[in-house]
Amino acid sequence: MPPRLLRTADDPGPTLARLTLALVFFPHGAQHVLGWLGGYGFQGTLHWMTATLGFPAPLAGLALVTELVAPLALLVGLGGRVAALGLVGLMLGALSTHWSNGFFMNWFGSLPAGQEGYEYHILAIALAGTVVLQGSGAWSLDGLLGRRSPASEAEVRRASAAEATSRRAALPA
Repeated sequence: MPPRLLRTADDPGPTLARLTLALVFFPHGAQHVLGWLGGYGFQGTLHWMTATLGFPAPLAGLALVTELVAPLALLVGLGGRVAALGLVGLMLGALSTHWSNGFFMNWFGSLPAGQEGYEYHILAIALAGTVVLQGSGAWSLDGLLGRRSPASEAEVRRASAAEATSRRAALPA
């Protein structure tokens, strides 16, 4: 993975967002893909997403894999930006199916199953956006892998300066 995708500050904000996403999304992924916690498993959920919701099978399959893998990646902070971006896509798809229900969730259980609004999806998108923009934060594998030694930072600066000089030299006078 390119170092820029791994780069992150040792900041608790994105860490909190990353861990919250992992803890909230993993049970959903386990239900939908593994059949744990009363879920239908991969085939059952795939059928529901394609037959009932009308999603194309390849996108539904990608969503299911994302829902299981992204929380695990976020938990350890490996590829956090990519995992969080996957969850943004997942939540945009889910939001599209809840849009007609209005903003509010089904706080009091008075609506039929699946008829809640989209406020949860907006919160999840905002948390994931934090990780996309700021990286995985403190206590992440991205933080460990994305660190550079002072020597390699100096090499990057020298290479950038040399490239800028060669571009200026190539310009007509």
